Amino acid sequence: MHLLEQLKKHSRIVADSGDFESIRKFKPMDSTTNPSLIYAAAQDHKYIHLMDEALAYAHRKSTDTQKQISLALERLFINFGLEILKIVPGRVSTEVDARLSFDNEGSVKKARELIALYKELGIDRDRILITIAATWEGIKAAETLSKEGIHCNMTLLFSMPQAIACAEAGVQIVSPFVGRVLDWHLQKHSDHAFNNAEEPGILLVKDIYNYYKKFAYKTEIMGASFRNTDEILALSGCDLMTISPTLLTELEKTEGMIERKLDIEKARASELEKMAMDQKKFRWLMNENEMASEQLAEGIRKFTEDIVKLESLLLRRYITKYETI
Repeated sequence: MHLLEQLKKHSRIVADSGDFESIRKFKPMDSTTNPSLIYAAAQDHKYIHLMDEALAYAHRKSTDTQKQISLALERLFINFGLEILKIVPGRVSTEVDARLSFDNEGSVKKARELIALYKELGIDRDRILITIAATWEGIKAAETLSKEGIHCNMTLLFSMPQAIACAEAGVQIVSPFVGRVLDWHLQKHSDHAFNNAEEPGILLVKDIYNYYKKFAYKTEIMGASFRNTDEILALSGCDLMTISPTLLTELEKTEGMIERKLDIEKARASELEKMAMDQKKFRWLMNENEMASEQLAEGIRKFTEDIVKLESLLLRRYITKYETI
């Protein structure tokens, strides 16, 4: 039996892609998207109809070009989500604009708008995960949304303080970025060769898993940003894993046996102590964690850059379709 089939027995597999054919091929339960994945997919001509539909929607809703591009961007994210939901039986993650990462009220407002758009198109909120960056403001926004029955997936998570604050907020899912944690350490300590047992991203996910299971938090853990299949196998048993098509292909082509690495009973038997987390402690601990602070900021900047690129792509297409008539 190949590794992917075995892995599905221990963890819920999520496709990390904006490409529908890849998602269809691997039959995951759920799928995640982000601005970078949508930007990459939107440049493929086979998805241009989704952009055109988004622009047509915006053109009907407003006569102001800037507002039209904003509406089209939002609708483009929804369009990709709709197509993905035709393929997966579970949920799709749709991201709140990264430029709202430090705006509590703005994030709540945008999330509600996304859920309302999905509802207009016949999609129940239980099939949607609203993705928000795990800043303090983002976590507080997710807390408000969770109380309204809107499920949130906290992204760009690199530390225990973020994970604890998210669990206390009652969010649905946290997505610790395994590979990006390693990237930072390799950059800072280029002379050190990490093995799986000590790889910092893997240790972070294990710590979060043990803490959540020890104290019976309902928040799910979705390992993300994997760089190789060894990282994935080292976290077998994690609630969910979002995996790129490249690594899914490698897992599908490899035969072997998988041992479950994360165990609920062992986590419950651990001697961990519960930590209270308020805004002051969160900000101080994040300030003390150079890696988490830098990676969170860099991730927000990168998603923002790709959102701006998407808006430019939409604007060029808008001019071609409407201003030359």
